[in-house]
Amino acid sequence: MLRTNQSFLAYIQELYEQQERKENIIVKQYYKGQKLFAQNENATKVMVIKDGITKCFFTENNEKEYIVEFLGSGEIIGEIEFIRQIACLCNIEAMTDVTVYAISPDYFLQLIKNSLQLNNLLLDVFTERIINTSSRASYQQVYTIEYSLEKLLELQSRQEISISKEDMASYLGVTVRSLNRVLKNTSHY
Repeated sequence: MLRTNQSFLAYIQELYEQQERKENIIVKQYYKGQKLFAQNENATKVMVIKDGITKCFFTENNEKEYIVEFLGSGEIIGEIEFIRQIACLCNIEAMTDVTVYAISPDYFLQLIKNSLQLNNLLLDVFTERIINTSSRASYQQVYTIEYSLEKLLELQSRQEISISKEDMASYLGVTVRSLNRVLKNTSHY
């Protein structure tokens, strides 16, 4: 539900502290509600979340949102778009204030060509995403909305964040109306 990657974060923090050219990696702040990336627009940097929580979501042609995942510290964003030279596949929006390490495209390309450690970390990230996507799809088929909602409410409580009903419904793949029915039958809302 909330993905983090402390290994990637440690790697980028070390690069940041040891960099010779300070423009290679900069620290950037985003405020709650701000978009870090916008679907179908070009990304100008690859970013690693230092702290805070974001949501990664698609906006469909009918303007409905589908939340893919919540991302926290150490998660890399924009790398697929950079590697494939494509526009942003989804939106990334700050759910809390967020600090990121923003990596310049030239430096990221240099790292891809020269850093076995980065390539191994990226391979781990891509593998984890495939596993998470498969697990989530089967999870949503096997478990009831009530069970998935319970897990989402636990995340909200544990991270001390507020997830709107719209975002909950979007993450669970149901309508707000269906979510309200489930919430009405539980003691959570």
